[in-house]
Formats: sequence, structure tokens, C-alpha cells
Amino acid sequence: MLTPDERQRYQRHLQLPEIGEAGQEKLKATRVLVVGAGGLGCPVLQYLAAAGVGTLGIADGDAVEMSNLQRQVLFGPANLGQNKAEAAAEAVQRINPLVTCEVVPRRVDVAAVRDLVARYDIVVDGSDNFPTRYLLNDACVSLGKPLVSGAIYKFEGQVSVFNYQGGPTYRCLFPQPPTAAEAPNCSAIGVLGVLPGLVGCAQATETIKVILGLGDILSGRLWLFDALSFQTRTLRFARQPERARINLDTADAADYAELCQPAIAAVSAPELAQQLVSEVPPFLLDVRELPEYAEFHLPSAALIPLGSLSQRVAELPRHHPIVVYCRSGRRSAQAIDQLQREFGFDNLTNLTGGTLAWTAEVGSVPE
Repeated sequence: MLTPDERQRYQRHLQLPEIGEAGQEKLKATRVLVVGAGGLGCPVLQYLAAAGVGTLGIADGDAVEMSNLQRQVLFGPANLGQNKAEAAAEAVQRINPLVTCEVVPRRVDVAAVRDLVARYDIVVDGSDNFPTRYLLNDACVSLGKPLVSGAIYKFEGQVSVFNYQGGPTYRCLFPQPPTAAEAPNCSAIGVLGVLPGLVGCAQATETIKVILGLGDILSGRLWLFDALSFQTRTLRFARQPERARINLDTADAADYAELCQPAIAAVSAPELAQQLVSEVPPFLLDVRELPEYAEFHLPSAALIPLGSLSQRVAELPRHHPIVVYCRSGRRSAQAIDQLQREFGFDNLTNLTGGTLAWTAEVGSVPE
């Protein structure tokens, strides 16, 4: 049952015969998992919260960076360095305190995805990488959950709904993942700031339609949007039985970590601690934001935030080992990918687990 406050807040929904009180109660009872609280996740979360979706799971392991603020509109300068899932949950509660937020402040991986997806009715994919997209698809196929997918590239966006009532899956449309060179991310190629807002709103719309059973769901159809021409197209595609059967149990779990990822050397925190007190310590590159660096950094580390890397690449040595680090190891992996692919560096190593691992496994910094 709706409370008096809910009836007042959702009055415009209640006035629509297609929704009414019964539809609003469906929204209230639904649990939606949003994976990625970035450019796409921010508008998705805003509008699902405002619409009264009862429980929103928010999964993201990244921290807010200055370069995010151009498009990730739930965040401001005060959130720099904060985990995105946690910051997004705080913003959602300001938008609608009647909504329950469940925060997952880490990247969704093979080990956790099954249990995580099982707790929700619908999954919204706002991730920015192909390994996560394939992983979420396979989990949704295994558990029979619809997947509302969105993606952006420079000035273009796309949305579709996969695994809806026996419809096509993500692998039916995209059977083979692209290589790293074919799938650069926003940090490498840029994106129009308003684009994820438009695409994320479309994802939120499809999510609400799925919950309420309204209209023509984008199942078996891919909606394409070009911001420069402001034209849209809708492509139809069919279910491919062999591809649609691929799930967490039939796919090779080891492949998820390899999809679209170049070979990256890694070092653990204890190993790096030993290297730093050796006669020839590595050059340390910190790709976090200034507030994170000011709070804690490894000794003599050079600070070059990920978004500034291409403009300051001349500051990096070419013939001396470089260890790149961030909070969790993800941004540093992106930095290494960019430096290897665009600038030909071959002397880079990633700190596994970033400063989180250093704090947990080493604790103090060497003198």
C-alpha cells in the first residue's frame, strides 16, 4: 500500500490510467541493480529514484575523479576521491528518501556476480567495459533476469533490453567481443557530456516499462542515437539459440578477465614495498585525483590524474621501470592500457589492488 506521502509525491503517475496506484505499488516493490554509477548510471539512478522504484542496488568500484564531473551529474567537487556507489547513494537519498539504496562499493566480478544479480528483479548495465557487459549478460541468462543495456561512444549512444521474456541476449547481437584497440573507453577518446544523460534516461524509461509491462519493450531491437545529427534509428535482431544458451555455467569464466584487456604486468603491494627499498626503486605514477593524493600517497610518487595523462606523457621515463597505481587498481590498468596502446610504453607495471591493497597488506610507507 502507498503511504499518504507516496501518493502526494507520485501524484502525476497516479493520474495516468496506465500506471495508477497498482502500477506505483509495482514500482515500489521492485528491486533494480544498477551496475556502474558513472555517466549512464547517474541519470538512470536519478529517474528510477524519482519514479519510486523501491530498492536500488548501486555497484561501482571506482572513485570520483575531476574529469567525471563533466557528465556524471550526481557528483560535485566535494565527492572527489569518494567511491561512486557511495556518493551516488547519498545523492539518491536526497532525491527521494523513500527509496532504499543498497551499496556495492566494488567492481562486479565473476566470483560475486551470481549472488548479486540473484537479489534483484532487473539489471541495468551502465558499465564502461566489455568484460562486465558479457559477464552481466551471462549472469542474467543464468538467472532469468532482464538486462537493460546502454553504451556510448563520442557522440553516439545505444540502448536495448536483453533476455526479456525469452527474447535475444547480448551475445545474440554481439557474439564476439572487440579487441582493446577496437573498444577504447571515454578516458581515451572522450565523450559529449550530455550524451550519457540522454542514453541513461532512455535506459530508465525501458526499465520502468519492463516493471509495469507498458508499451513496446526494446527487446530484439537496438535503439541508436546520433547527437550530431539528432537522428535515431532502430535495428531489429533475432534470438540466436546457440548464442542465447551461453551463461555463467557454459561460458569459460577465465575469459571474462581477458575480454578486451591487453597484457598488463602486475606487482603486489608487498612486492612493491621490497622494490622501493632496493638500490634501484621504480618510478611511481599516481593516476588518482589531487584530494586522494593529498590524503595518502606512496613516497616520491608523481601525480598525473588519468584524465591528464595524454597531455603530460612527456614527464614519464621511457627506460626505467614504472609502477602505476590508483585506489583499487582499475584506473591504473586503464592508464597502462592507454600508455601502451597510444604511446608505445613497454616498462609499465600495475599495483594490484592499488592503495587499498597497500593499506591492508603493507600499512606504512617506507622512509
